[in-house]
Amino acid sequence: MPNPVSSAASGLPVGRSLFFLIVAGVAWGTAGAAASLVYRVSDLGPLALSFWRCLGGLVLLLGALALRRRREPAPAEPRRRRLLRILGTGIGLTVFQSAYFAAVEATGLAVGTVVTLGAGPVLIALGARLTMGERLGGGGLVAVTGALAGLGVLVLGGESGSVRPAGIALAILSAAGYAGITLLTRRLGREGGGGDAMATTAWAFAIGAVLLLPIAWGEGLLPHTAEPARVVWLLVYVAAVPTALAYALYFAGAAVVRAATVSVIMLLEPVSAAVIAVVLLGERLTVATLLGTVLLLAAVTGLALAEARLAAVRRRAAAVV
Repeated sequence: MPNPVSSAASGLPVGRSLFFLIVAGVAWGTAGAAASLVYRVSDLGPLALSFWRCLGGLVLLLGALALRRRREPAPAEPRRRRLLRILGTGIGLTVFQSAYFAAVEATGLAVGTVVTLGAGPVLIALGARLTMGERLGGGGLVAVTGALAGLGVLVLGGESGSVRPAGIALAILSAAGYAGITLLTRRLGREGGGGDAMATTAWAFAIGAVLLLPIAWGEGLLPHTAEPARVVWLLVYVAAVPTALAYALYFAGAAVVRAATVSVIMLLEPVSAAVIAVVLLGERLTVATLLGTVLLLAAVTGLALAEARLAAVRRRAAAVV
């Protein structure tokens, strides 16, 4: 019987998929630092920055796809499944990013972030149980609980924000967009014909850029700044590393690894952001930040090891059969 968690659908081994997800989570954490630097030297708003992030990532991925197609053919995938993958990922990505920014504006950074990233794993675990029959198990439940506790300490350990119902609703909507992307990627990966992760990412950025353009236009697409070269360099970095590279690695890894494990590994994003804030931006390392980081890393390590052990057991069982 085929292993539903194996790499048969995508061609990637579980270990490499876990590595891809870890790199993606750390890279995403650098986007916030780059955005903070952009805000310091220009008047560019968050939705305009998100638009340029999608557009820049799209341009870079189109270039990479053009070079790659000279050497290898694109993997085949049924047209209906490909359309579902592209539209679902593009819409989910747009909802995730835009609703998160709106939540932060409505109820503050701390509350908006903890609700979005805290609700994400819960929605993913529930959705995976209902749609794919995935079970956390005792160890997985403990790890997810520890990850959520660490995230809560990390985000709420600093200054508290005012809680507003509209902001909470927007944060949950953002978490639903992220959960939808993860579950769709995992489900299609399990069904076989996992598609081209890089092409899927490029299409998602294209849809996101189109959907964000009217809002970003109203906010102001072009920044006013006394340091245009620095702003351009930061925008290029945001488009290249935490966008084009990170999302391509994420979609490739999420097609192989269990959805609940993916959701917790992606919590490396606030951990890497906290480290960058202390080391590069001069923010003070609090006890809450340190404790939250340790809890999150412990949860990520535990789930990654459990995923690797499960894959090894199933490989041995398949070899015996």
